[in-house]
Amino acid sequence: MLPQIKRYAPTAISLFAAAVFLDSLRYKFTDHPKTQEIFGRLDGWAGSLGLPGLFGHTGLFSQYVIGSAELLASSLLLVGLLPRFTRLNALGALIGFAVMTGAVNFHLWTPLGIDPNNDGGGLFAAAVTIWFTSIVLIIIRRNELIGLVGDLGRAFVPSPKSQTAPARAPAHA
Repeated sequence: MLPQIKRYAPTAISLFAAAVFLDSLRYKFTDHPKTQEIFGRLDGWAGSLGLPGLFGHTGLFSQYVIGSAELLASSLLLVGLLPRFTRLNALGALIGFAVMTGAVNFHLWTPLGIDPNNDGGGLFAAAVTIWFTSIVLIIIRRNELIGLVGDLGRAFVPSPKSQTAPARAPAHA
């Protein structure tokens, strides 16, 4: 049973999360009134903490920035389903986890609440579901993430030079 779960779960999780992320883009990228309401409430809350504009249209956590992160995550989740690119699937899961960690926390700990659109908490439930399934996918893809970190380390951290004798200058005749 466990081998079948490990075989099919990444595909199911990736397709579900990508579908939800891609579906949300029509709201975020078209400045839908529901999106204006959500990010407006968050920006008002941030303004009360001395950070006005943080969630505004040009803010660090604007609907466009979050939407772009969701687009990147969904792209990596889908491309990462190809056998040669499973590390990208793992990276997509990490980005999805990061975005949904923010979403769940902002729903729980800000005036946004768990039912900002009067939809019975559907938006919050989707965020929690993707957050949880991203954790599952990260666990399943942990070896790919370790490999990715190792590759990045080799790319950005110089390896120590071997202890060889210094080269001598050529003799001049």
